[in-house]
Amino acid sequence: MSRNLEALELWRGALVASVRAAGPDLSARQLALLLTVYMTPPPHTVRGLAATLNVSKPAITRALDRLGRLGFTKRKRDADDRRNVLVQRTVKGSVFLHEFGQMVIDAGAVQGALDGARATPPRPPSAPASEPVSAPV
Repeated sequence: MSRNLEALELWRGALVASVRAAGPDLSARQLALLLTVYMTPPPHTVRGLAATLNVSKPAITRALDRLGRLGFTKRKRDADDRRNVLVQRTVKGSVFLHEFGQMVIDAGAVQGALDGARATPPRPPSAPASEPVSAPV
């Protein structure tokens, strides 16, 4: 399997696990935004996140509205520049991403096991056990 397909299979496995876990249904944009907030150093502003993800500020605002309702991020006005809105991490968002990260790890372990099974040549069937011969009485 090509590396691209392996990566997609890993991502699919993690997403399927997330759906099965009845977690929140995040769009790709919302998940990318959440990962950006948590995996890159702060401070994060709506303007900066829009530039990083190459989307409009209203699109970031809509995604942040959803993430905020879930308790994964919170917004706060920048005390130094009231025009800026700072996006902050939350404990609930950290827990969600920790659990999602574990789903990715688990999907990778499953994929690795499947790859190992495909790489191992099948074993030949065992010869039937010979039946003991009884001596005539």
